[in-house]
Amino acid sequence: MLAMADALAKSETAILEANQRDVSQAEANGTSAALIDRLRLSPDRIAGMVDGLRELAALPDPVGDVVRGWTNANGVRVRQVRVPFGVVGIIYEARPNVTADAAGICLKSGNAALLRGSSSAAESNAAIVEALQAGLVDVGLPADAIQLVPGPREVTNELMAARGLVDVLIPRGGAGLIDNVVRNSQVPVIETGVGNCHLFVDAAADEQMALNIMINAKTQRPSVCNAAETLLVHADIAESFVPKALEALAARGVTVHGDSRVAAFGDVVPADEHDFAEEYLSLDIAMAIVDSLDEALQHIRRYSTGHSETIITDSQTSASRFATEVDAAAVLVNASSRFVDGGEFGFGAEIGISTQKLHARGPMGLHEMTSTKYVVTGSGQIRG
Repeated sequence: MLAMADALAKSETAILEANQRDVSQAEANGTSAALIDRLRLSPDRIAGMVDGLRELAALPDPVGDVVRGWTNANGVRVRQVRVPFGVVGIIYEARPNVTADAAGICLKSGNAALLRGSSSAAESNAAIVEALQAGLVDVGLPADAIQLVPGPREVTNELMAARGLVDVLIPRGGAGLIDNVVRNSQVPVIETGVGNCHLFVDAAADEQMALNIMINAKTQRPSVCNAAETLLVHADIAESFVPKALEALAARGVTVHGDSRVAAFGDVVPADEHDFAEEYLSLDIAMAIVDSLDEALQHIRRYSTGHSETIITDSQTSASRFATEVDAAAVLVNASSRFVDGGEFGFGAEIGISTQKLHARGPMGLHEMTSTKYVVTGSGQIRG
């Protein structure tokens, strides 16, 4: 892992040059600013990839960990231990940093990685994988433990049909990609999800705290899945809070798509059903005023994608109800949704954020890239 990190750092110039070719092509194709932001690398972003690999190297190896164990009355010992999946395929869009993150997590957890990135990042991904493979070879490991899967769109279908050769697939990208893999893959899928993330400002909220968190959650990096996309404000605090929120958002170039009650406080784009269901990934946010915590919960249940949902409140009762009743991979109380991230959780890098309800939910790190098996040890016991 450290050799991979060192090789990545040494290849910074080649990776940035390859990435600039991808970005230039994306701009020529009229790609949206949000997707170009996901695609673009910089020295700081490459340093982040390098640091992520080094942090992974310092983490305990999950393989062989005993999840639980006991000894039966007959003396038979039962242990549940972590084991690798085997071959993990990752199908992802745009973000070349996923290439390093996914490769590192798969390798550290004992898996081989098949990386199927999008054509928009083809040159960036190839340069990154070349560096990572050089690091593997430097320490005597097979370069093919990390492989980039090139080729036309049909190759993705072949990967989804490779049951028995690929143990698990993880799609990471937009709703269309994820839906296609979930519906059509013959290989088991760990489903990641899009992020229509809500921020609810309760009647008992500290307004300055709410403003600070709102601005961070929406504008710190708007093109990622844990950015806030909808702001809900309790009616009891709306007269005081909404004008401040509109002013603060406008100052940072955010377009507000508001309901009729929000529109009474300022100039907003009229919001409809589409606006509240949207994952903008841009400097846009939907905004509505609700009359109660119950109404906020109903709104979130209707539009949430199950990613990350936030409440700002000084009420322990409201916080407890919100945390208990909201069905999402992550629920935050008085903190920005931008913290829902493998690195911020202390996992090093992450494969993605799972919004399903199976063994992995939320940011997926090393432990989520393992399965388990039971090891049963006796001293000659037989079952009567």
